[in-house]
Amino acid sequence: MTSSTRVGAERRKKTKNTIVIIVLAALIVASFIISMNTGHIRLTPFEVLQTLFGGGTDKQELILFEFRLPRIVIAVLVGAGLALSGAILQGVSRNALADPGILGINAGAGLVVMLFVSFFPTTTAAPIFLLPVLALIGSAFSAFLIYVLSYKKGEGIVPTRMLLTGIGVAAGISAAMIVLTLRLSPEKYQFVATWMAGSIWGSNWKFVTALLPFILILVPVVLYKARVLNVLNLGDQTATGLGAPVERERLVLLAAAVGLAGSCVSVSGGIGFVGLIGPHLARRLVGPKHQFLLPASALIGSLLVLVADTLGRVMLETSEIPAGILVAILGAPYFLYLLSRTR
Repeated sequence: MTSSTRVGAERRKKTKNTIVIIVLAALIVASFIISMNTGHIRLTPFEVLQTLFGGGTDKQELILFEFRLPRIVIAVLVGAGLALSGAILQGVSRNALADPGILGINAGAGLVVMLFVSFFPTTTAAPIFLLPVLALIGSAFSAFLIYVLSYKKGEGIVPTRMLLTGIGVAAGISAAMIVLTLRLSPEKYQFVATWMAGSIWGSNWKFVTALLPFILILVPVVLYKARVLNVLNLGDQTATGLGAPVERERLVLLAAAVGLAGSCVSVSGGIGFVGLIGPHLARRLVGPKHQFLLPASALIGSLLVLVADTLGRVMLETSEIPAGILVAILGAPYFLYLLSRTR
C-alpha cells in the first residue's frame, strides 16, 4: 500500500468515525426529547416546549423541571461515566471482560454507601454531597484490593487473574452487603433494595450538582490520556520500550476509572454491564483507537442508561423497573457470550 493510499484510507476512517459519533449524539438528543415527554403523566411535545419556555402550568413545570430533567441529566452523566470507566479498565488491563461492576469496584462503592445509609439519614443536604466522596473511598479500596491481589512481581497485572480476583472481591462485598441489610429498618431496606437493583434514585438537581464536578474534571483527563491507552494496549514491554512510564500511567488511569465509577454509583446505584457493553459496541463501530473509542463509549453508555431508565418508567403502570435490571437483561447474556469467546 502506497503512502498516499494509506493517508486516504486513514482520512476515510476518521470521517466515518466522526459520522458515527455525530449519529450517536443525535440519538441521545432524540432519546432526551422522548424521555421528557414520557412518564405516568404524559406531556405532549407542544406542552414540553411550552413549559421549557416558561408557558406551562405549575404542575407541568414541577413534573418537567423538578422530576424529569434532573433524572434524565443524571442518566446521561452516569451512562457516560460508567462506560468510560469500563473503557479505561479494558485498556489498562488489556482484558475485554473488564467492567467496574464485574470487577467489584461498584460493589465497593455500594458497600460504603450502604454503611452510611445504615447509620445516618439521607434526607438532609449534607449527605447528598458526601455520598460521592464515600463512594469514591469504597471503590478506591476495592480497586486497591484487586490490584494488590492480582499483581505478581515480574508479571505485573495478568488479565485473567485480575478478572477472577475482581469477581471474588465483588462476591465477598455483595455477601457483606446482604448481611448489612438484616439490620436495616423497613424504609431503609426498601431504599437499599432499589439502590442495589440499579435505579436512578438521586433524581433532583442536588445530585446533579454533586456528580457533575467529578464528570467535568475526570472526563477531560481520560480523553487527554487516549494516546497513552493506545500505547498501553501494545503491552508493557513495548510501551516501556517506547518510553512510556507504564506503572505511573496505569495508576493515574485506574484512579480516573475508580473516580468515575464511584461517583456515578453514588447516585445511580449498582447499574452493571454499562462499562462492558459500551466499549465493546464502540470498538465495533469506531475501532480500537482510543481517540474515537472513548467518546463513542461515553455516548453509547449515556444512550443505554437513558433508554433503559425511560423504558423502566413506562413499562409498568403502577411501578418502575430499575434501569439496572433492564441493562442486566441485555448485559448478562452479552457477558456470557464474550466469556465463551475468551480463552
